[in-house]
Amino acid sequence: MGLFDRKPIVASDDGEHGMRRTLGAADLVMLAIGAVIGAGIFSSLGTAAAGETLADGTVVRYGAGPALVLSFVLLGAVCGLAALCYAELAAMIPQAGSAYAYAYATLGEIVAWIVGWALILEYAVGNVAVAIAWGGYFNSLLTGFGISLPGWLTHGYWNVKASSDPAILQLLDTAPRLGPIPILINLPAFAIVAAITVLLLQGVKESTRANNIMVVVKLLVLALFVGVGAMHIDTANYTPFAPNGFRGIHQGAAIVFFAYIGFDAISTAAEETRNPQRNLPLGILGGLGVCTLIYVIVGFVATGLVPYDQLKSSDPLAKALQIAGLGTASWIVAAGAVVSMAAVLLVFQYGQPRIFYAMARDGLLPKFAAKLHPKTRTPHVTTTLTGICVALGALVADDAATYDLTNIGTLAAFAVVCIGVLVLRLREPDRPRPFKVPFFWLVCLGGAGACVFVMQGLPASAWIAFGVWMAIGLTVYFAFGYRNSVLRSR
Repeated sequence: MGLFDRKPIVASDDGEHGMRRTLGAADLVMLAIGAVIGAGIFSSLGTAAAGETLADGTVVRYGAGPALVLSFVLLGAVCGLAALCYAELAAMIPQAGSAYAYAYATLGEIVAWIVGWALILEYAVGNVAVAIAWGGYFNSLLTGFGISLPGWLTHGYWNVKASSDPAILQLLDTAPRLGPIPILINLPAFAIVAAITVLLLQGVKESTRANNIMVVVKLLVLALFVGVGAMHIDTANYTPFAPNGFRGIHQGAAIVFFAYIGFDAISTAAEETRNPQRNLPLGILGGLGVCTLIYVIVGFVATGLVPYDQLKSSDPLAKALQIAGLGTASWIVAAGAVVSMAAVLLVFQYGQPRIFYAMARDGLLPKFAAKLHPKTRTPHVTTTLTGICVALGALVADDAATYDLTNIGTLAAFAVVCIGVLVLRLREPDRPRPFKVPFFWLVCLGGAGACVFVMQGLPASAWIAFGVWMAIGLTVYFAFGYRNSVLRSR
């Protein structure tokens, strides 16, 4: 059997050995909002608007300025094309595994492995970035109560090494030491990942209930930001509207893209969704539409509230309100961001174990990763292992580098899904499709091309790291997955 043999499209196990179908369309939309409205809007929005410049004046990436709203529209269009393709395949192949499962059914095993390996990078690295961003807002919240944790407990080693702030760099000399090594850890980021992991182990219904509560809180907080901020907009801040032209809009979109990957996490819930042929398309497309509208409105208010170059911060919304003299509202937004990004972590930590589960069930990863808890029917082993790995990464990593890796892995997966829809339309045109992509030639090719275009806005370092990760993945596949593939054994 060849590397490009496809896995037959079959129904998932709904019996005692499968997952429990407990989620409806509303639950999926709430999961999307929980995943998409988070670190992108509460953390990296400032970098996307102001850009990133080194201490020596070297421009790493250009900011979009007030044209950030166009970056969000561009992202909504790109992700909309990919989401349509996701919706068609999710309705046809309602299985855990997301883009990995779709690639296996349309393009073959080796492509599925590459996509699955990219998704592992996407979720793990993205979760580390969100956990670090959560820690930043949590520290800001503590200062409102007059509590300040020592710097060596709130900054990971690599985060300090990559900083251009002299006060943070000084921690290399002032932190306690273990022999020659300075002790620099992000304890809040570690703690939140541990707490989310414990919650996920309680079961999918308990997890979605907690997510729904956190989503309501974050929407109320964003409504407060928009309502208060809109009354203090200075239209002079919208000039110049696009200080770096389309290049800034393009690179701004690439910075924030990782925030839009929430609908991928929704598709990993396929085997826990009631009537997935109907509810998955509704959840994917409805969630993306709501989130894009929220991003545009918040971006418009943020760049009108203060000059865009003052938004560069780990907590841009809270900082914008602080600069505008709205201290109480700033503190409330910081508190809401803590809840908001906890929801993002929950959804992403929910998604990754199900990628492992799907790959292990196909024999491409060790069998222990496909084990389900006898009571909760969730992949408890991989949930625990994912929590441990992400928590340790959040303890020492630098968040800026992790955003780019998350983006490039996600965009690669999205492009493959778009091509997969086109291939399956040509190979099996008569297969029943509960949801069909309209104008599929235009949507599929346009979606794949748009993903590649956004990828071009990422720095060379991200491409190099992605190439190394793919090389490691192919080594693992040929050493283990190729020999243990369930499809090949049949």
